[in-house]
Amino acid sequence: MSANRTTFATMPDGSLVEELTLCAGPLRCSILTYGGAVRSLVVPDRDGNPVDVVLGFDSLEDYQAQTCYIGALIGRYGNRIGGAKFTLNGVEYSLFVNNSPNHLHGGAVGFDKQNWTVESLTDNQVVLSLVSPDGQENYPGTLTVTVTYTLTREGLSIAYRATTDADTLCNLTNHSYFNLSGHNSGSVAEQTISIAAQCYTPTDAGSIPTGEIASVAGTPMDLRTPVAIGAHWDDDFPQLVMAGGYDHNWVLDGQPGQLRCVATAHSPATGITMEVHTTTPGMQFYSGNFVEGCPAGKGSAHYFPRCAFALETQNFPDAPHHDNFPSAVLKPGDVYQEETVYKFV
Repeated sequence: MSANRTTFATMPDGSLVEELTLCAGPLRCSILTYGGAVRSLVVPDRDGNPVDVVLGFDSLEDYQAQTCYIGALIGRYGNRIGGAKFTLNGVEYSLFVNNSPNHLHGGAVGFDKQNWTVESLTDNQVVLSLVSPDGQENYPGTLTVTVTYTLTREGLSIAYRATTDADTLCNLTNHSYFNLSGHNSGSVAEQTISIAAQCYTPTDAGSIPTGEIASVAGTPMDLRTPVAIGAHWDDDFPQLVMAGGYDHNWVLDGQPGQLRCVATAHSPATGITMEVHTTTPGMQFYSGNFVEGCPAGKGSAHYFPRCAFALETQNFPDAPHHDNFPSAVLKPGDVYQEETVYKFV
């Protein structure tokens, strides 16, 4: 193996889980083949000191034991599908219920729990692939996926590509948890967030969108200007009360399909600022409300609720049940293609 390709663990079937380390100037990132997980992302603080800004674990067993999808690629359908079923071409498909009564992040054995194949590797880029066979998690069609991680001096790009041999659903994302003060630094309450979105999709008590596309104006969901993440997460606002904080999909400004800046986060402690650029129509901002029961993190770090946040670029949750949401149907001959860049400025 090359210097930036090492064995992390061995799967029960004997296959190797590899750790792939990318470097670009002062930035350093490691990716696991298990779940395609971003295990570390090291960037300089205002004084040039290295800071690892994503949550992760030191063993495969810990990745398998945790239930928060930390760092992982998510598919076939990121986020929730209400009632764990959908209808496509007149056929109803029942999915695994893992967020009762709903289907979450691809089901029992989603893309986060599979060992991806390394297609190519350079000093600053790795291409991973996965073939999800027809009927896996009861989704129709064989879905062939490649995900390209590219690290530059500016940040980390994650580019998704997928094709299918039959009509299916496809909505891919990455579930990295960020703490811009360092993965082991505690609460993110004082870190700031802004999201370029005039609207969001309200949910019911089960976090399933109602179908409404609501204005953020005059609510704690208005993040168009920077605000401390913890400033309103306990407000007596029904959407926040039901979700235990922020855990919603924002309808992003700009043209879907075009890479544009949709969010900015900042740590006053380290001076690290991260922009999120994406081609997707939506993004789930999750304030880590239920990060609990996890094994110890890297270096025995203690992870707990609200110690990190996720910015999951995506199609809208439960899109198959809402005709006014962007379609998540992928057809043979079409190509699912999205990109997200976590840029440090």
